[in-house]
Amino acid sequence: MAINSILGLFAQSPLKPLQKHSSKVTECCDLLIPFFQATFDKNWDKSENVRLEISQREREADSLKREIRLKLPRGLFLPIDRRDLLELVTQQDKLANYAKDIAGRMVGRQFGIPQEMQESFLSYMQRSLDSVHQAHRVIKELEELLETGFKGRELKIVNNMIQELDSIEDDTDQMQIQLRKTLLGIEQHYNPIDVMFLYKILEWVGVLADQAQRVGSRIEIMLARS
Repeated sequence: MAINSILGLFAQSPLKPLQKHSSKVTECCDLLIPFFQATFDKNWDKSENVRLEISQREREADSLKREIRLKLPRGLFLPIDRRDLLELVTQQDKLANYAKDIAGRMVGRQFGIPQEMQESFLSYMQRSLDSVHQAHRVIKELEELLETGFKGRELKIVNNMIQELDSIEDDTDQMQIQLRKTLLGIEQHYNPIDVMFLYKILEWVGVLADQAQRVGSRIEIMLARS
């Protein structure tokens, strides 16, 4: 992205570049649904194509992150500390990194989710993505919060949205437990190394929700300081 373009976004609002970055991260993570659907069909060529799309979105998010770091004005007058904004960008960028890593490891091993687990796994994947979308909604809501001076009814709305992130993350924990139980019941039919790989996949998908919750926590800290 051109420097003038980034500076133009900052001129409109100091939060616009943050929202643009969050949108790109969310696009990246959303591609995990078609990615896993392709792996369910053992269509590894299509899986690789989606993985490449995920990697492209991750690179675009990374580029936006670097531009924000380089061009966030030091003299910006905000009720938000510049360091908090930069840390928030770092935390939300990790979501795209995790999405890229999940897809890369799946394609690298070419061992898919057992059929007995696929429906529940897809629900689990979607719930983890719900947390990514919720974090994105919080980021978008910060614009309204800025206009109210980070106080009043809008602050309560944002805090409630962050609490919802905690609830979604709790849901993914419970779903992961159930999937682990299902895997325990069928693991004797698979190579032990493949079984360990599947347990790691379940963990990595859960990390998406954990990281989205960390984004919410960073926003809470930022608001507490404003």
